[in-house]
Amino acid sequence: MSILDKHGTLERNVTLLAVFAFLVVSIGGMVQIAPLFWLENTIEEVEGMRPYTPLELTGRDIYVREGCYVCHSQMIRPMRDEVERYGHYSLAAESKYDHPFQWGSKRSGPDLARVGGRYSDDWHVDHLRNPQSVVPESIMPKYGFLEHTMIEGEYVQDLLATHAFVGVPYSEEMIASAQADFKAQADPDSDYDGLLERYGDKVSVRNFDGQAGISEADALIAYLQMLGTLVDFSTFTADESR
Repeated sequence: MSILDKHGTLERNVTLLAVFAFLVVSIGGMVQIAPLFWLENTIEEVEGMRPYTPLELTGRDIYVREGCYVCHSQMIRPMRDEVERYGHYSLAAESKYDHPFQWGSKRSGPDLARVGGRYSDDWHVDHLRNPQSVVPESIMPKYGFLEHTMIEGEYVQDLLATHAFVGVPYSEEMIASAQADFKAQADPDSDYDGLLERYGDKVSVRNFDGQAGISEADALIAYLQMLGTLVDFSTFTADESR
């Protein structure tokens, strides 16, 4: 009896097919899950990672609310074509403060894992206002209303407290200063030394959308401009022991 004949017997016998399917799934599951029991931590500690600032976290919520993850992923796979186009492959540590993560499963638009600093704030404003003005072939809808929707950050303290509850390392000081930090990051003329002390000197402080007041566009651009900028990949070395 040939291999094809044996396979045909397997396909025609429901019970036999179920038994072999269960064995294959069980073996595959053990291969994936068992090694995790011998790892101290599945997420490698990476220098430079920090929680989102109050303004960035607000922008991330706007990103999720508007469904940006439906057309943009935030996960660069370790394949040559992806790394050459988008940059260093994504690290697990870069998503450890994301609730939920934004890896995505579809790319109608480019991956955004390393979009921070790639374009100017003005470019982002134009892109949100009219995507086709900067990328003629884009099918992205217009989000100009974001720059006309002003926000005060009155609930940002509760937002940080909620994330702290699920494990994000926001200190009591960070939570207490949330609204002040929210306003300081979008105002380069403010006293933002406390913001930098709490979140690090890599935090971008400026008027992101170029207009008075803090808009949803400010928050979203602040979030986009920090994506992929926290880890210095010129000095990063993967821990091969993990």
